[in-house]
Order: sequence, then C-alpha cells, then structure tokens
Amino acid sequence: MSESHHATAALQAFDHVVQAAGDFRSRPGQRLMAERVAHTFAEATLGKVDDDGDEPLRAIAVVQAGTGVGKSLAYCAPAIAMAIARKTRVLISTATVALQEQLVTKDLPALAALMPEPFRFGLAKGRGRYVCKLKLARQAGTGEGGAGEDDDLFADELPVGGMAGVRHDEEARQAFYAGMVRDLAGNTWDGDRDSLALQPEADWWMPVAAEASSCTGKHCPVFNGCTYFEKRKELVGAQVIVANHDLLLATLGTRTLPDLDNCLLVLDEAHHLPAVALDKFSCAMDLSRLGWIETLAGRAKRIGGLMQVSEAADVGRQAAQLKQSLQDVAALVHELYAGVLAEPRPGGWGGQAQGPARVRLPQGQLPAELEEPLQMVGIMAEGFLAVLNAISKALRTEMRDSPNEARRLSVLYAQLGTLSPRLEGVHATVQLLLKEATPPSAPVAKWFTLQENGGGGTGAGAVNIKAFASPILPGTPLRSQLWSKVRAAIVTSATLTSCGEFDFYLREAGLSDDEAVTTLEVASPFDYATQGQFVTVETLADPRHAGSFTTEMVQMLLRDAAKVKHGALALFTSRDQMRQAVQALTPVLRAVVLVQGELPRTLLLQRHRERVLQGGPSIIFGMQSFGEGLDLPGTLCETVFIAKLPFASPDDPVGESRAEWLRSVGRDPFTELVVPATAIRLAQWAGRAIRTETDKSFVYCYDRRLSGTSYGQRLMQGLPPFLRLRKDARGQMTPA
Repeated sequence: MSESHHATAALQAFDHVVQAAGDFRSRPGQRLMAERVAHTFAEATLGKVDDDGDEPLRAIAVVQAGTGVGKSLAYCAPAIAMAIARKTRVLISTATVALQEQLVTKDLPALAALMPEPFRFGLAKGRGRYVCKLKLARQAGTGEGGAGEDDDLFADELPVGGMAGVRHDEEARQAFYAGMVRDLAGNTWDGDRDSLALQPEADWWMPVAAEASSCTGKHCPVFNGCTYFEKRKELVGAQVIVANHDLLLATLGTRTLPDLDNCLLVLDEAHHLPAVALDKFSCAMDLSRLGWIETLAGRAKRIGGLMQVSEAADVGRQAAQLKQSLQDVAALVHELYAGVLAEPRPGGWGGQAQGPARVRLPQGQLPAELEEPLQMVGIMAEGFLAVLNAISKALRTEMRDSPNEARRLSVLYAQLGTLSPRLEGVHATVQLLLKEATPPSAPVAKWFTLQENGGGGTGAGAVNIKAFASPILPGTPLRSQLWSKVRAAIVTSATLTSCGEFDFYLREAGLSDDEAVTTLEVASPFDYATQGQFVTVETLADPRHAGSFTTEMVQMLLRDAAKVKHGALALFTSRDQMRQAVQALTPVLRAVVLVQGELPRTLLLQRHRERVLQGGPSIIFGMQSFGEGLDLPGTLCETVFIAKLPFASPDDPVGESRAEWLRSVGRDPFTELVVPATAIRLAQWAGRAIRTETDKSFVYCYDRRLSGTSYGQRLMQGLPPFLRLRKDARGQMTPA
C-alpha cells in the first residue's frame, strides 16, 4: 500500500471512531492533528533497509495541541490503524505512571471498542516497580537461608542523624515483607509496587525490587512465576505499548521496548522530555559513605572463589585502593571547600534543618589537585568492574550447565548485582567529571555537596561529601541517544511553544535543525476571551525585592482570596513565599485553605472537591507540582492566583552552569533561556483555569513585570487569549 493510501486509511479509522462514539464529537483542531499524525507515520521508512538502497526517510511532527483538543484520540486512532496496516507497533511514552495507567485503563479500552479492527495493548513499567520474589523470600526469612546480616544491603546508607527514619522498626519491616509474601500467595497483590495500598519508603522497597543488575532471567528458579516477566508476556503481540519517558531513556540500546527504527513513537506530555533527559544522563557518587565497597569486595571474593574465577583473588586489594582513592578525593574536596559549611543556607518549610552546602565548579573546570585522584578512582573502578563481570559470566554459565543449582546461584548473583550499580555509578561519574569541553562546545556541570554528619569532630570524616556531574544541554544527548534511532515520531503536549514560537523547545529536545521535523500548533477549542479573564495586579513594590514585594503581594492575594465563592488555586514560586502567605491568613480564610504538604496530594484534592461540592469555598495553596497536570474543571477552580512570575530556581547548578556558558560565548541567558522557560511554566499555571468549554474563570498574577517590561509582553504572547486586564495598587481595573 502506498504512503497516501496508508494515510487515507488511518484517517478513515479516526473518522469511524468519531462517528461511532456517542460521547465524542468532531473538533476541527482534533481532525487537523489526526491528519498530521497519519501523514507523518505514513511518510517514514520503517525497519531494515538494503545496504545499497536509499537512506531511510525519517518523519517527526512536533504538535502543540491546546487544552480541549482531544489529542489522545487524535494520535491514538490513526497511529494504531497505521501500525496494523504496516504490521508494526505503536510505542506511546508519557510523563508519569499515572498517565500511563489512564491510557491503559480508560482511553485505550474505550478506543478498542470503537476501532474498525481489533488491537491489543499493554503497559510497560521499569523492573524496579515490580517485586523480585526471590529477594522477597530472602528478606522475609522464607527463602533459602532466610534473612541475615549479609542481606542488609543498605546498612551504610544512613542519613545525617543516624538510624532514625531509615532502618525503621525491624519488626514492622519484617511484618511488611511477610504481608507481601502472603498477599502474593493469596493472589490479592500482583507484585506491582503501584498497586500496594500503602506505598513503602525506598529503603523498604529497594531490597526486594526486581532490578536488572540482580536478575538472572530465565535461569532464576522462580522465573516462571516472576512478576516482571509475567507482565512482559502481556506485551507480546500487543500493537500498542504504553511506557513513560523515564523508561524510554533508561532502556535505550536494549530490547526492553520496540526498536525505535521499526515502530511508531508517540511522545505525549513531551514538554517533560528535556528535564527527564538531564536527570537520566547525569551522574552522582558518594565520597563519604563507602561501607558498600568492602561488602561488595567480600562477596566478590567469596563468590569468585566458589566459581573458581582467578581474577577474584586480587579483588580485596582493588577494593581497598578504590576506597582509599575516594577518601583521598573527599579529603581534597574538604580541604578546598570546607569554608562553605560556615556560610548561611536557607532553611526548609516549617523550620527544617539546612540542606547541604554546594560548590559548583565554574566553567566545569576541575581543580588540578583533583584530576589525578579522580583518574585513580576511574582506574580502580574499571578494574573492579572487570572482576565483577567475570564472576557474573561464570555464574550465568554455571546456571545454564547446572539448573539444579539455580536457586543458590541466583542468590549469589543477586548479592553481587544489588551493589554493583553503585560501582558503575562511581565509574560513570568519574568519566563525566574528567570530561573537558573544547570551546565553544558546552561544558559539563560539575559540583560537590558537603554536609556535616552531626557526629562531631572535624575533618573530611565528619562531613558527608558527594560529587555530581551533568550535561547542561539536554538536546545534545537526546539527539545522539534517542533521535538518531527514531524513524517516525509524534511529539505532542499542550505547552511546547514559548512566547508563541517552537524554537526553544526544539533546541531543548534536540530537534532544532533536524530536516525530518515539522511543527503544528492546534489551538484550543475554548473561547478564552469569553470564558476567562487574566488580570495583572500591579504592586507598588518591585517583585525583584523579595521582602517588600512578598508582604504587599500577600496582602493583595488574601484580599482577593476572601472573595472566592467556590474552588480556587494559589500558586507560589517558593516555600518561603507560601509560608508567609499561610502565616498571614485570617482565621476565616485558614479554615478554607488547604496547603500542599500538609496532606497527601490525593487526600488534599479529595477534601477540596468535597468542600466545593458541598457548596463552600476551598482554596489550594501549592507550588510548581500543582501548576501542571492538575485538572479541576468547573467550580473546582474558578480562580487561579499566581503570586509571582515562575522563574526557574536561581540556584540550580545545571542552570547556573548553562547561563555561565552562554555568557562566555556572548549570548544572553535571560533572553535565550530564562524567559522561554518561564513562558512555558506560566502558560501551564494559567492553564489550570479553563478545563472545559463551559468553565468560567479568573487568573490573577501579582507581578507588574508582565505589563511593564518587554519580556513581560513576550510572556503574554505565550498565554491563551484571555480577556486581559490590569489592576493597579489602588484596585482600579483597566484593559491591558
């Protein structure tokens, strides 16, 4: 079938769904997006190509679909029809597990009932979200040998303050594991962490998580009942697989997800992709808590001896040298930067203890004193990893040759694999710390954190020190690691343009100057000018002067909040700002305000809905995480208060490094980086106001820079076309 026939057939499937669904109705913007999806996926060359043939065609469409367009249907229906016709699969990647589950439990089942051809779909999560039954039995004391000191894999991971908050009560911990064993046996739990009634803390879950490094796969004695691999079986034969950005980037180069050169990729909520990439391609290592090295060396020597791996005989010396090298680096870092511990640092919400002091290396330049010790760490880590790889290979060979010994060997494999990622992390961090950029290429962001451990004493041993390194341009690793492998993709979200342009997002996502990329902006069907008003409230105080501005802003916000009749959302740019607003609440307002962090998010939103549905007012005070992805239609959110323009945190080390580099090459970080990023965030925050075609809502922003600066006018260009008003310090309202 030709390209045009594929596109026509895919659009016919979309039209069929729209006509067959009584609760769906055609939207011009949705149809326009579906057309772009169909033509993009029809154009691309999939699968292997002959060595002497033409270069495969790539096609990537970046589509901003405003709130209310119905983008899930616009990409799902034509993509699935295309995949069936071209005998391939659709890989949908979204931002969070919650959004994955919405697609799999709600959107795709509804679509499957309406599509002209049947299709199967499945949910893909990372291994770490599933329980390893072998590890669980061991931790619960029901496996071979029961639980013992050798299984306490996190004994050296205590935070400042010692045991409290991490080790917990051992009886409660064992009861938790026993309950998991019981629920698995009784089929009342499926082994998925997300389906547990109570979500465990990381230090309880990590010892039983099904991580790849400790998994022996088909050689494991409980492989046939493995939760993770049972879930993987559900993906066999599925035409649609729903993953998330974190899993997508974490599994590049593996066979966990469909091959990117032979599937149709949809990246939904794609504005998250650059941040996920920075997180995935960054590295960190602890220079102080090093007990795991001796534990890992002891296991390697014991297991290597059992497997008769000659390289294991010298592992004790390698481990000792690695530990000493890390301690040498820590001592030098402490010697160079101990003075930062005496500098004041802001406290947390509710008077929490100060966080660690941080030292960023300007231009990513390592002090000369650290280069040789870090090189030694890299050499020692590489040698240690080679020994572990040899032992792991011997274990897998023995499992294959002696299946009756599989259970014992799998336990040994897990004991190595649970700690080996830390060694891999050390090696990767050192490589990135030692990396030097050649101007005008962007440098690596590099920084250390230092925190007193509370045990008294002086010197490096009394301070917990960590090292970090990260790329500063997310587009660079995305271009080389992701887009170089992709043939056909739809990249979509409600907020991809900044100040009315796609340029910023294309740079961040690694798609600028890519000839395969096209862009499309599909407007929301909402009549913003009729449904909503955006009011810029002008304070007398300059927003750049935090003290006087916050005092005046809080007074104005609370005056407006007192008029709220139903639901409202107040968004703050810092915890201190929100704290001051809470402290200034009158008793009447305090009774209707729900503060982020005082209740679990789900419970807070439930209480908000109950209050509004009962006819009373309810106002949520929140920060960035409440400014995006929160769907409060109708009376649940008739007013949005934005305390201040949501500029990114000024002390983010990656952002600082990027701004420093831009200035060094004669570019303006405020214009090129800060304003576009703020425009996207402001659009997301204002987007909480209108969620349906019948909503009526006000947005108040207490930052006069929106109306009084040239960049404020740029920010306004990226907002929906609300009716725009200005309100001065005397309360006089005029058209903006």
